[in-house]
Amino acid sequence: MAMINETQTIQFILQGFSEHPELRIPLFICFLTLYMVALTGNVLIITAIIFNSHLHNPMYFFLFNLATMDVICTSSILPKVLQGLLLKENTISFGGCMAQLYFLTWSASSELLLLTVMAYDRYVAICHPLHYGTMMSKTLCSMLASGVWGLCAFNTAIHTGLMIRLSFCGPNIVTHFFCEVPPLLLLSCSPTYVNRIMIVLADAFYGILNFVLTLISYSLIISSILKIRTTEGKKKAFSTCSSHLIVVSMYYTAVFYAYISPVSSYNPEKSKLAGVLYTMLSPTLNPLIYTLRNKEVKQALRKILPFSKN
Repeated sequence: MAMINETQTIQFILQGFSEHPELRIPLFICFLTLYMVALTGNVLIITAIIFNSHLHNPMYFFLFNLATMDVICTSSILPKVLQGLLLKENTISFGGCMAQLYFLTWSASSELLLLTVMAYDRYVAICHPLHYGTMMSKTLCSMLASGVWGLCAFNTAIHTGLMIRLSFCGPNIVTHFFCEVPPLLLLSCSPTYVNRIMIVLADAFYGILNFVLTLISYSLIISSILKIRTTEGKKKAFSTCSSHLIVVSMYYTAVFYAYISPVSSYNPEKSKLAGVLYTMLSPTLNPLIYTLRNKEVKQALRKILPFSKN
């Protein structure tokens, strides 16, 4: 598609999985299934937490926020991906691309920050159980959640604003199945130095700093669990954080695999694989992990699902 000069009135072509046409139908079925499971699972968790007073505590309050982020993340990406698998050429307007970039970056960065907050919550619950109620008060939890959403919305607005100011006057094929920063920067014909600096700072904060804080929390948690004398006590303590630990491990694996590297070394195939992991697989598995390993969530779901009572 030819570009009409250096204006922003352009369309991008999302490459998606067009290099593997024989996989269009299998991928469509697979991604549609993942989307429906992710949407259903996360909406059920949100509903269960809202309508069950026993789940109105800090851990489930943060889980409610996590499920909401997963719904935003999958819904900003998968409908367009599914459309692209059905069409020969998957185009997206500049405005649509920027909107997708904003909501994806907002939800994904919020999830990284929230996982750190949830690790701190588990640290307080296990290492300071007698003071848990006062240390994780409703006011503090509300402030933490609001801070996560607000900070990430502001950070995402900066990245999206910096992207909007760029000129795109060359090739317009985005080597990914959604709009994200690295492949878009490669298409810009104007200087991207400021964008790249901001990416490094974002990687340092969201990827490295949050990962270190999460490691510190779990180091203290493991140390505290090892001090418990009884085997039953250790199992009970570990069960309260095992689901979160699995989710953290899965999410950070995808993030480090794709993004902790310079934009210049961007690898489309690697990034697509990581994109599938954190935009589709992770939001699908999160509700399953928290449900299958949590009796309270199971009980709450039975109350809102009549057919599961038998």
